[in-house]
Amino acid sequence: MRKKEAHILIVDDDEDILFSARVWLKKFFTEVSCLSQPKNILKFLAEQQIDAVLLDMNFRKGFENGRDGLYWMQEIRTLEPQLPIILMTAYGEVELAVEALKNGASDFILKPWNNEKLFASVNLAVDISRKNKKLNQWENVSIKTNQYQLDTKSSSMQAVMDQITKVAATDANVLLLGENGTGKYVLAEHIHELSERKNQPFVHIDLGSLSENLFEAELFGYKKGAFTDANQDYSGKIENAQNGTVFLDEIGNLPSHLQTKLLSLIQNRKLSRLGESKERLLDIRFIFATNENLKKAVSENRFRKDLYYRINTVELQIPNLRDRVEDIPTLGNYFLEKYKQKYHKTELTLNENLIEELVNYSWPGNIRELDHCIERSLILSNDKNLKLLMPQDEEADNPITNLNIEEMEEILIKKALKKHRGNISLAAEDLGLSRAALYRRMEKFEL
Repeated sequence: MRKKEAHILIVDDDEDILFSARVWLKKFFTEVSCLSQPKNILKFLAEQQIDAVLLDMNFRKGFENGRDGLYWMQEIRTLEPQLPIILMTAYGEVELAVEALKNGASDFILKPWNNEKLFASVNLAVDISRKNKKLNQWENVSIKTNQYQLDTKSSSMQAVMDQITKVAATDANVLLLGENGTGKYVLAEHIHELSERKNQPFVHIDLGSLSENLFEAELFGYKKGAFTDANQDYSGKIENAQNGTVFLDEIGNLPSHLQTKLLSLIQNRKLSRLGESKERLLDIRFIFATNENLKKAVSENRFRKDLYYRINTVELQIPNLRDRVEDIPTLGNYFLEKYKQKYHKTELTLNENLIEELVNYSWPGNIRELDHCIERSLILSNDKNLKLLMPQDEEADNPITNLNIEEMEEILIKKALKKHRGNISLAAEDLGLSRAALYRRMEKFEL
């Protein structure tokens, strides 16, 4: 399973607890940090971007009433009011943990914990954190969250935005089509924020990053005992979006047996967990996205025709970046401002010559590639002058100088993605890999 990009902080004075929690959560999240002294929490939070905190309730020897946890929770909330905090507690402290929930904790975990419950709780906290950050990010900067893509000079993109404004107020299913990196996630979230469900969960499910044996359990949840290691009931990602919006990304990756189940869910708005006959009513809005040619997949019997017509009540084709070159200066400056703040290089600017370099490149990886290009360039530039490290320059500056397998693998993957203009399915087929295997390698090389 592809790791979710998130930074988790675990605070506990027991080294064994820190080790076991970190090892487990590191399987699912890109970064997990540990602190054994709560006095270091505020300094750490001031220096790092954290998505969720796992906090023990007892730190002082001889004091086991859980008040330490409540104290530090309030200290954290003073600094980061919207940061989700999950308390770790013993059985005897459940009543106090419930009190903590009333005071703002997002959840509590009983020690010794169940691994699935721990993951589910942290994963939900990260989703909540992301939504909070999206709403508040750059509030003191002139360029607002995602404004770089929503304000456009491109007539084709303006047409898409007009359609989004019309459809957002409804509960119609929306299918977003476009190459990787064109901003389908940003637009799906924008639709949610314009809808009447904006104060409810927005749950993003990347079907391309889930291994096939985890698809059903992750999406629909499961009942305790449904399979080996199902030690307790688990609500899936779709159920966790109740009253909100589910964004099913890479819908073309859905296996055929789950296409049938998803079709039934969309039609009937009812869900049954694995191993359970009970049907749960759902009130959810669905948005779908893919870079696949679904019409071709239907003709080849890889995708159900009835599901295709069910998910594309409104179908929006997102233009490639090379087809909206008039937006490249705005996008480039947005990313520059973003990373100037992050890396404390506030004097760097994009002059006319640099803008011309950006405009003249074809950007097969679209907005995501531009984002990475600006970040790399800013990191490697000095504090006074920005030097663009363009993708073609990077390839020319890094020829195959030896037979190192990893070096060759990264170059081949870049070439395949460029050749197929970011189409994951075609690139994977050309490389002789499965889509999931290509996703893992792209994560490895940060592509």
